Parts: sequence; structure tokens; C-alpha cells
Amino acid sequence: MPTFQSNKFRGSGDAGKIGMQYRRLMSKHPFVMFGLPFLAVVIAGSFVLTPATAIRYERHDRKVRQMTKEEELGVRRSARKVDMKEEYYRLAGGDLDNWEQKRVKRLPGESDGIL
Repeated sequence: MPTFQSNKFRGSGDAGKIGMQYRRLMSKHPFVMFGLPFLAVVIAGSFVLTPATAIRYERHDRKVRQMTKEEELGVRRSARKVDMKEEYYRLAGGDLDNWEQKRVKRLPGESDGIL
């Protein structure tokens, strides 16, 4: 028998306390005594917090509303009518009818992509 025991001495007076009974049951049935109550608390918490989260998102949705492109462009009262395709080609810049294909110079030893 070793000089110092690895288990702490527990007197017989402590055996009747609820903590000691729980510890004894925990060593015999860990899932039933710890895992099951833990899972029950997590699931109950999700049921309790779901309505609170829904209320939070509803408040946020009231503040922020998605607008269509036409609404975005017409936010100002005196906004001009805009054709999206025309704006795209205008912002793309340059004359799209007279474009020229240019070959990009490669670095020495770099593949030009042709097999």
C-alpha cells in the first residue's frame, strides 16, 4: 500500500449529504446524472430564447427594408429616369463599338497559355 493514498479521506458523517450521494450516483450513471440534465437545459434555453431572437430580428427588419433597384434610383424626388443597361455601358467607359484586341506581353519564360 502506498504511503499517500490518491483518494481523499471522507468520513462516514459526510456519506449522507446530498453532494456525496450525487457524486456516488454520478460515478455509476454519468449520462443520466449529468448529460441528460445538461441537454435538457440547452434545449429548454433554445425554446426560451427563440421568441426573443425573433422579436430582435423583426425590429431590425422594420428599420432596414430592402429596396429594388428602381426604388434606389428614385429615392430623390427630382431623380431622372435611368435605364440600367444604358448606365452600365456608359460607366463601362470608352466606345464599345471600336475596341481593339491587344496581346499582353509575357515575362521571359512564362507560358502564353497555348498547349
